Amino acid sequence: MTDDEKGLITGDDGIVRCFWAGPQADYVIYHDEEWGVPVGCDTRLFEKICLEGFQSGLSWYTILSKRENFREAFHGFEIAKVAAMTDDDVEAQVQNAGIIRHRGKIKSTINNANRALELIEEKGSLAAYFWAYEPKEEDRPKVIAKESIPGFTDVSTAISKDLKKRGWSFVGPTTVYAFMQAMGMVNDHIHGCQFRERIEKLRAEFVRPT
Repeated sequence: MTDDEKGLITGDDGIVRCFWAGPQADYVIYHDEEWGVPVGCDTRLFEKICLEGFQSGLSWYTILSKRENFREAFHGFEIAKVAAMTDDDVEAQVQNAGIIRHRGKIKSTINNANRALELIEEKGSLAAYFWAYEPKEEDRPKVIAKESIPGFTDVSTAISKDLKKRGWSFVGPTTVYAFMQAMGMVNDHIHGCQFRERIEKLRAEFVRPT
């Protein structure tokens, strides 16, 4: 199988990466330094799942290039501050050209912040809730190649169903799986990507919240 078939590319710097990394410099940095790194901070977890919801139907790079605008619009994704946003805030963000001006997704972010507060009250943290769903090693593909990366899994479907039952929105199984990849619950850096082993090491060292 060639690198192209595996889903690998070699950058101008000679580094082998996953096929989607680039060519924009900030996209490469996101791949190299952030994607798949395990996250235990509730604020960052909330940001990631909200931005994955905004990404639905768009390219991830569109969201990444607007991320700082999203952070400004939604109080750095501090959950309690987002939960307190009003209808006037919704109208202001619908007019905000710096983000994705989708009324439903803007309202969903505020709704999900309120639901997140309820989940934190019940489970102690978002981190404890999400990491409890981490797949077992034997349930993961032995080799990660482009063709073996799913759009969704049984686990992402289970999380999606539970979140929806709790009143969350824009958290379908595909959105949730992308979130699982981004937050490091799974390591979907392709075998042969020079960053896969770094993520494996960080995951091994990461203390799962309970």
